[in-house]
Amino acid sequence: MKLALYLPNFRDKVTVAELAELTALAEDLDFDSVWTLDRIIVPESSDRGEMQYPFGMLDEMGKQLPVSSRGEFLQGMPLLPWLAAKTAKVRIGMSIIDTPYRSPGVLAAELATIDHLSGGRLNVAVGSGWMPEEFAAASAAHIFPKRHKHVRETIEIMQGIWTNEVFEYHGEFADFEPAGFGAKPVQKPHPPIFFSGLKDPKRSAGRIAQYGLSGWIGIQDSPEDIKRWRTEIQGELGRLDTARTVDELEISSMIWFVITPVDVDQSPAGKGTNLLVGSQRQITDQLKRYQEAGLTMPFLWPPFADVPVSKTLDDLKRLKQEILPELDAR
Repeated sequence: MKLALYLPNFRDKVTVAELAELTALAEDLDFDSVWTLDRIIVPESSDRGEMQYPFGMLDEMGKQLPVSSRGEFLQGMPLLPWLAAKTAKVRIGMSIIDTPYRSPGVLAAELATIDHLSGGRLNVAVGSGWMPEEFAAASAAHIFPKRHKHVRETIEIMQGIWTNEVFEYHGEFADFEPAGFGAKPVQKPHPPIFFSGLKDPKRSAGRIAQYGLSGWIGIQDSPEDIKRWRTEIQGELGRLDTARTVDELEISSMIWFVITPVDVDQSPAGKGTNLLVGSQRQITDQLKRYQEAGLTMPFLWPPFADVPVSKTLDDLKRLKQEILPELDAR
């Protein structure tokens, strides 16, 4: 099982020094990758629990974000070139890039440059976004009703720009004549592309199959959820008559992670379940269940509040030095 660290750049207060400490430790512990979070705004309506939709359009998550509209969170995209310079081994990425907030051609060109800055260690994860208030702040309110189509066009444009000397595209969200966009990515034919889908396995599998993507990223998925997603993605891959199987994909989920001194209640509570929040014994048992379910890379996600970075640093060391050896021995 690979390990990914989901940096807590989306918090009421976080410092660059704290993110640097976490990143350095992930590299020292031979993590597979380090990822940032894409969040452009927190609407003031969130402070009152009055957003238009709950987080991720997932009913159990509520209509209030865990970070205040007055929070001093850091943007995820500018952290990618910083991560490229700060690291030498781990792969880097942002989970996930909400494509409607970015011009597809500009995004493709900038990501190619970041792949060079990292020496070919960039992962690209894309999704449609879910918050109308954020679309408005990004001057993309008109895209919200067609956001899934925007993701499709962005994938087509990225792959086209990355694999052709010159490229043209004529779609709804981008329309340009043949042009060159500079350096191609270091990775050939291009960086791995992940699709983030939270509700619709059919759509996720369709994107993965149609565009030859490298994996899927969920959020707070239980082992049972992982089994269901794998089964449904495999079924859709088969329906689309592709030779690919789900075993060839990276199956990941962003999961809150804290090691507690005593057992905690891990009763099912939908996306709010304490999946990787628990005692060392509970986390070892849960990781074994994830392993058996087919989760290939958990994104270890420090909570938004109440857990200092120093605690997360200690927890990551314990996970790597104590929990994983015990897991491997089972």
